Amino acid sequence: MTTTVIVLILVSYFLGAIPTGYLIAKKVMGIDIREHGSGNPGAANVYRTVGKWAGVSTFLVDALKGFIPVSAALYLCADYPHKYWVAIACGTIAILGHMWTIYLKFRGGKGVATSAGVFAALLPIPTAIAFGVFVICVALWGRISIGSIFACIVLPIASFLIGNHPMSVNIMVTAIALLVIYKHVPNIKRLLAHKELKFEDGAKKRHENENK
Repeated sequence: MTTTVIVLILVSYFLGAIPTGYLIAKKVMGIDIREHGSGNPGAANVYRTVGKWAGVSTFLVDALKGFIPVSAALYLCADYPHKYWVAIACGTIAILGHMWTIYLKFRGGKGVATSAGVFAALLPIPTAIAFGVFVICVALWGRISIGSIFACIVLPIASFLIGNHPMSVNIMVTAIALLVIYKHVPNIKRLLAHKELKFEDGAKKRHENENK
């Protein structure tokens, strides 16, 4: 079992570290996404810079990078008394791999989509509630960062209040949510300065450039 756990953790990092947005932007437009828009290689910047389907694809693949390791850990360690600790370790490592990817000199994304995948496997109902909050916030304010921050606030609360989750999972959710919010500090500063890009800003610019 020890060997299985070690392999799972290693695979979790290298899977989580795959720079989806960077690779898609390179493939579709031949650009380094880190040099465009907000400079973040996440789904929102890919959406604004490259296009809708590129952004959606980035989000889905990034989410799978979190969902697969946790699901594999829960399945392969089903009879292991500390299976939740293994799943937590795999999920956390996958998120950290996304945020600080070895493939891009440890410059990665903010971890929203990968965290969503991790928590969808661990906490499906609280995650669904947090996702609903995310969608509502984006619809109201038009900014992905606001939706992400509010979802990070709601998820730990829902985790504690809904379902009988192990305390270790609740603590992990809270810690990751705080980390994701910390990664959004630049966005918070731009929001306070009224300089944060809206969800559709990049799409409008692309449309204008295409019609010139």
